[in-house]
Amino acid sequence: MSTPVLEKVEAASAASPYITVTLRIRRFKPEVSADAYWEDFQLELDPKERVLDALNKIKWDLDGSLTYRRSCAHGICGSDAMRINGKNRLACKTLIKDVNPDKPITVEPIKGLTQLKDLVVDMEPFFQAYRDVMPFLVTKGNEPTRERLQSAEDRERFDDTTKCILCAACTSSCPVFWNDGQYFGPAAIVNAHRFIFDSRDEAGEQRLEILNDRDGVWRCRTTFNCTDACPRGIEVTKAIQEVKRALITRRI
Repeated sequence: MSTPVLEKVEAASAASPYITVTLRIRRFKPEVSADAYWEDFQLELDPKERVLDALNKIKWDLDGSLTYRRSCAHGICGSDAMRINGKNRLACKTLIKDVNPDKPITVEPIKGLTQLKDLVVDMEPFFQAYRDVMPFLVTKGNEPTRERLQSAEDRERFDDTTKCILCAACTSSCPVFWNDGQYFGPAAIVNAHRFIFDSRDEAGEQRLEILNDRDGVWRCRTTFNCTDACPRGIEVTKAIQEVKRALITRRI
């Protein structure tokens, strides 16, 4: 009776889904050195695991000093945006099998923001631009006694830009932002768009004036990097062009 069990165990071992993967991570330890460096880690992983799973295994089993941001691990919080094989992605949504595990998988922090430690960057400039565009509903008059109703058609006008999770993948993929940290960046413009075209909001003109600044929407060079980088599939470049058109025509 034991022989079939043994054969099953051997067959399961032979069919192991695990492969050897090398993660090449851009490390930075300011308390040790002012210079960043690359460090390789070898892991046994299931190709269907995510890059975030690999980072967790490194931190938990190999090097507890590895530093990165993560929270929900399901593509909602946006905290684990990083450059994987040279492209901005969410580590929790990127499968090992999709980033050519036959070669070292490079992992580094997103560009255009100051690297604080390993894969963690200073997000304050990004969030300051977000705050500057007034990302909240503005209305006048007394508080209503009922909810502010909106038709499905009016909601559809800005539905796409409500999907932003503030991961900074779009902004940190923008060449203009890399070279000039004063540029508002795609994410801030997307979040302005969400309220500029909201039929219930009354501060659209004010937001347009904010984005009409020299560091505003006109800095966009329409390279489509932002749209390609968005993990939520937002048509970022289209939203930016709609804000530009609204500034020219003053029609919201």
